[in-house]
Amino acid sequence: MESEPLLTGSINYDSHPDNNDHLEKGSPKTRRLSSVAADYCCVEGGDEDLYLQQAVVFIEDAIQYRSINHRVDANSLRLYRWYYSRIWQWGLGLTIAVVLMLAFIERPSSFSYTSDPRFRPPPWEPPCGLTEGIEIVCLVIFAIDFATKSYLIGWEEFRKCKWLIVYILAVSASVIDWALTLSMYCDQNLRVRRLIRPFFLLQNSSLMKKTLKCIKRTLPEIASVILLLALHLCLFTMIGMLLFAKGENPKQNGEWEAYFRDLPTSLSSLLVLLTTANNPDVMIPAYSLNRGYSIFFILFSGFGTYFLMNLLTAIVYNQFRGYLLMSVQASILRRRLGVRAAFEVMSCQGRGQDATHSEEHVERVRVDASLQVMARVQMKSYYRQAIIKRVQQLSDGFIQWEAFRRLFDELDKDRIKEHPPKPEYNSSLLQGLQLLFSHYYVTVVGNAVALANVMCICTILVLDSEKSMAERDDYYMEVINCFFILYYLMEMSLKILAFGWRGYLSYRNNIFDGLLTVCLLILQITIFATYRLPFPKWNPASRGLMSLWEMMRLVNMLIVVRFLRIIPDIKLMALIASTLVDLVKNLRAFAGILVVVFYVFAVLGIWLFQGAITAPGQMSVMSNSSMKNITVECGSYEQLGYWPNNFDDFASSLVLLYNVMVVNNWQVFMDAYTRYTTEWSKVYFVSWWLTSSVMWVNLFVALILENFIYKWDRSVMCSVADVERTGYETTVQLMFREQIQEPTEEELVTQLHQHPHLHLS
Repeated sequence: MESEPLLTGSINYDSHPDNNDHLEKGSPKTRRLSSVAADYCCVEGGDEDLYLQQAVVFIEDAIQYRSINHRVDANSLRLYRWYYSRIWQWGLGLTIAVVLMLAFIERPSSFSYTSDPRFRPPPWEPPCGLTEGIEIVCLVIFAIDFATKSYLIGWEEFRKCKWLIVYILAVSASVIDWALTLSMYCDQNLRVRRLIRPFFLLQNSSLMKKTLKCIKRTLPEIASVILLLALHLCLFTMIGMLLFAKGENPKQNGEWEAYFRDLPTSLSSLLVLLTTANNPDVMIPAYSLNRGYSIFFILFSGFGTYFLMNLLTAIVYNQFRGYLLMSVQASILRRRLGVRAAFEVMSCQGRGQDATHSEEHVERVRVDASLQVMARVQMKSYYRQAIIKRVQQLSDGFIQWEAFRRLFDELDKDRIKEHPPKPEYNSSLLQGLQLLFSHYYVTVVGNAVALANVMCICTILVLDSEKSMAERDDYYMEVINCFFILYYLMEMSLKILAFGWRGYLSYRNNIFDGLLTVCLLILQITIFATYRLPFPKWNPASRGLMSLWEMMRLVNMLIVVRFLRIIPDIKLMALIASTLVDLVKNLRAFAGILVVVFYVFAVLGIWLFQGAITAPGQMSVMSNSSMKNITVECGSYEQLGYWPNNFDDFASSLVLLYNVMVVNNWQVFMDAYTRYTTEWSKVYFVSWWLTSSVMWVNLFVALILENFIYKWDRSVMCSVADVERTGYETTVQLMFREQIQEPTEEELVTQLHQHPHLHLS
């Protein structure tokens, strides 16, 4: 099991080596714990302050779901905390982002305004040594990261960690390939290290490694359904080739000629039909001859698309969810183990000062020591305050183990945000205004006004849709915008009066609303300063950086965006919006796997197909009449003008892969690269479709549903105001919390026995 946190709000790419294996194997160099049976307590180092340092680090490990199997001497603890500090983790994340972004700059460069080969100018190519210099700096940082990890866990643990071993191999292979590039004066077309770079993102995220492990374990179940799908495809392919064999009448061979000419063509035609991308095109030639032929295509797509494909999606999600539950179970064990280890070292400190405690073998820690530890732990302030408040409520000066464990249940609770109190006014007029404009119906009226503003803009756009910019009369639009902007400004000012500055800014929708209102006011003042006050037939000449129409268009776009203020006031929309925010914060590691897959397939696509499709010569300078004389097949890559979709650079490769993932017209790309290269190119496109569209996108959608259902179940009894005030803790651990079994005391003690560096006796 990887040792970084799974999904944390602050640092998503925390790193630590994979210690799943040694959690079960143990270590021979262990001694008995004081919690089992002992007459004394001793921890390596023996310093009283060291006990507190160890407890602080163990609690931080528990909060972040990290493994506690690392060095625990004073110097190592300082290095460990520095390694997991925001500065280093954000710096490491930035380094990974930079090394991945190099693919956009390196040859073939993506620095051109278009990817269409008919109009694309020669792209900017970086001088030799520029990207190589940036890359070697990144590789040095990765080497430092590897060395730090290896030192912190020790040699014995390093040998068990496959991810760290592959890490050093990846860095070494990248350095060798980097040296080869320089030796060839940057004229190396096949850069193997580009294929290695996504590994740096993978090894730095625990959830990505867990996801890969879960997918690997799910492959047997997936393979069984894919085998059934392949059997279904082959069976109908054979039947189709028999049904639509070449006949004597050329006029009745349309189906054979277009879709069933040979085995590869027949297989690819039905495979595309499985995704519905060529439906009903594939059946039209036969259907026009005899309506009975439609039964063949309906049976194929009905059973394959709506049964087998959905069955595959269900199996992928169900099996993955089961293995993810196992991973989350191990993560909960890590949290409990970290808390237990902190309790053990703190109880050792207490026993050094309390002889009675040692004689009675009672497990407890001092309250003052707990307060010292919690003051030094790096965690969210509201969790620290909640735990400290519960500690201070204990009156006997000591905390038993069960009470100590329950302290950290606060980490799983939702945060209820308290808004600052409203200002107090002596004037009865101000008190009345405060009462009026702090009422909920003021927000409802504001939403209605915003809707009216959007409807006015929509009406004017419809009336002027056929007019050019010179023919438009912007007078009425400007007058309407001025009226509404003045209302928005008045509403914002009166809300600030009612709630006060701090109270107004404590609402997220007020921040959004106020920011856009200020932007609209600044833009309106700029229009008046540049083009004076409006009047009928108002169409002044362009001045400054933007024309009047461009500034008006920007104002209208901001007004339309401002209409999103209604989201927090509708419960279902608020839940959906908060779910999307949670996905960005907490589930981005899942999307990271998709980024890795995109990256790998884009690099492979450039290697295989760069420059394979070339536009007709001098097409960009051909006249319209000459272009009309070019004959292309209807619905083909050339006829549809898909020239910008190619593998000529990294950016265009990503766009092409996205278009294939959406599966709309993906057969056009597959057919084009089959014609320009070889039939084997279909293997690449089918592999990408299976990986992205069938497996990962469906899995990601399922996790979105899981996240939304989890939040909906918890907020079904809440009002809109409660949803706005509640900061839901939506992590993978909490999403599956009801299915997770708490570790037993024996499991915790056994794990502490196996710690390679912490010797409690």
